[in-house]
Amino acid sequence: MNYQRFTLDSNTAHDYLELSEMNRVVTNVNKTLPHPDHPDRFNHRYQALCEESVCGRCYWEVEWRDRVEISVSYKSISRKGRGSDCSFGCNDQSWSLTCSGSFSFWHNCKCCDLPEVSSSSRIGVYVDHGAGTLSFYSVSDTMTLIHRVHTTFTQPLYPGFWVYYNAQVKLNDPA
Repeated sequence: MNYQRFTLDSNTAHDYLELSEMNRVVTNVNKTLPHPDHPDRFNHRYQALCEESVCGRCYWEVEWRDRVEISVSYKSISRKGRGSDCSFGCNDQSWSLTCSGSFSFWHNCKCCDLPEVSSSSRIGVYVDHGAGTLSFYSVSDTMTLIHRVHTTFTQPLYPGFWVYYNAQVKLNDPA
């Protein structure tokens, strides 16, 4: 399995999102930060995309705190406004796992509440772009499948995160 290393794209991060640890950690600090204007920046949703696209078959892990959405998205997702076209999981441009006390999966504004699995603060994501497979795993001493989607991806995918107030996501390094 190809473990891919991603970095967050500071030009996409909403003004409440603070990037740290060489753009490998994103935290919602619940206040406006002095980010420069950029056409790629999400201006209403507390979201950010990674710089690198998913290559072929790959796997990555994140650690999360509080309430976040772990997503993959086409780069063409809208960035401006409050509409569903800008929200991970609420359009045909993105697929999103909501992580809080439980898990749910969103695509095209359709929610799928998922069966309870042992909740972990570590999530593994596996994409096989050519086969159209997206899988999310709860990772601890073992890996437990949370949800798998079979679809057709028509563009390169980029990892993305919707980080709610005081929440945090950390992109883990390969073991």
